[in-house]
Amino acid sequence: MSATLAIENGRVIDPASGLDAVVNIAIADGRILALGASPPGFSPQRVIDARGLVVAPGLVDLCARMREPGAEGALRGEMRAALAGGVTGLACPPDTDPPLDEPGLVRMLRQRSREAAGARLYPLGALTAGLAGQALAEMHTLAQVGCVAFAQTGALPVNLGTLLQALRYASTFDLPVWLRPVDASLSGDGVAGDGPLSMRLGLPGIPVAAETVALHTIFELQRTAGTRIHICRLSSAEGVALVRAARREGLPVTADVSSQHLHLVDENIGYYDTNCRLDPPLRAAHDRAAIRAGLADGTIAAVCSDHAPVSQDDKLLPFGEARAGASGLETLLSLILAWAQAEALPLAQALGVVTAAPARILGEDTGLLAPGHKADIVIFDPTANWTVRPEGFISSGHNSPFAGQSLPGRVHYTLVGGEVRFEAAQ
Repeated sequence: MSATLAIENGRVIDPASGLDAVVNIAIADGRILALGASPPGFSPQRVIDARGLVVAPGLVDLCARMREPGAEGALRGEMRAALAGGVTGLACPPDTDPPLDEPGLVRMLRQRSREAAGARLYPLGALTAGLAGQALAEMHTLAQVGCVAFAQTGALPVNLGTLLQALRYASTFDLPVWLRPVDASLSGDGVAGDGPLSMRLGLPGIPVAAETVALHTIFELQRTAGTRIHICRLSSAEGVALVRAARREGLPVTADVSSQHLHLVDENIGYYDTNCRLDPPLRAAHDRAAIRAGLADGTIAAVCSDHAPVSQDDKLLPFGEARAGASGLETLLSLILAWAQAEALPLAQALGVVTAAPARILGEDTGLLAPGHKADIVIFDPTANWTVRPEGFISSGHNSPFAGQSLPGRVHYTLVGGEVRFEAAQ
């Protein structure tokens, strides 16, 4: 039996219910026992005084790469990074080495995750064998061993017949499919958003059409197959508009965006800063404005970290040769708080895109604070600023486009299943 615990005097914010008040939380057997007055006879083994702090559902991250399978032993460190960032649940894309297309690999990953005692891990299975886009993966079997959805990373398969077949198969078993809206024939060898900046810097550009053509394709096939689809990491105003239209039509589609694209634009590349070499690429200021508007009206449901640990050697290259990606687990909460400040949003609304909304997309019993639900909780100080120093990240990827910036929000405690798995040094 797990320990009993009480969190007292904190400002409890639960986006799912709209609760925003100073109340106590009683926890037992890994779940929330009560909000407010403790049940008769409740005697906690530990009390956390959260006076002056915010108590919220733990963050649920829809895209975080753990580097396993691939880099042996990497998962434990990335899990520690997640907990330090207040992340209590994360979806792991299937673009591992080898890809998550076999039940044995999924079982191994889940076992290592349990041994790491970190955040809850939700593996995404490969939609096609080896992610090659030619033959279907064993989706039904992969779902039985724990895959919560199925993804084709990178770009849509060139063979659209295979994609339609996969969507129909997934629909038969009501399995959700996650897709990157990228047409490979249009993105080509591009490394930056197509526009005046990429032309000035002499960088091959990725046109917005690579996203919009892919979205048109996805929605047309979805109308045929009836599959539940999640669109991963929108980047353009036109893409947001297409998702908005699809949702108004009634298509079962949700979408997310990365925390980097919530703040940055192509101008942040500056003089070839490889920390801003991202996938999808950064685009213009009007694209960022459309992304923020899409979050405000619910077109975009969630914000993810798009965590991709990249070695220094892979970043210390010319921009066009550097590997795309940035470490995002340890900055996700702070970037959400910074966005809330910039847009004057209620804290509950901002936190909802990294708690309740992604949990609903995953179909998981997390992302909210209510009696009977899992006690996955983050306790943080929203007024404490810190300077982003990637060299001090717990993650193996010591790179961030926000290096040197001052961001709000410092995590004090992270609880998973009522167990304190991260506690900041006092």
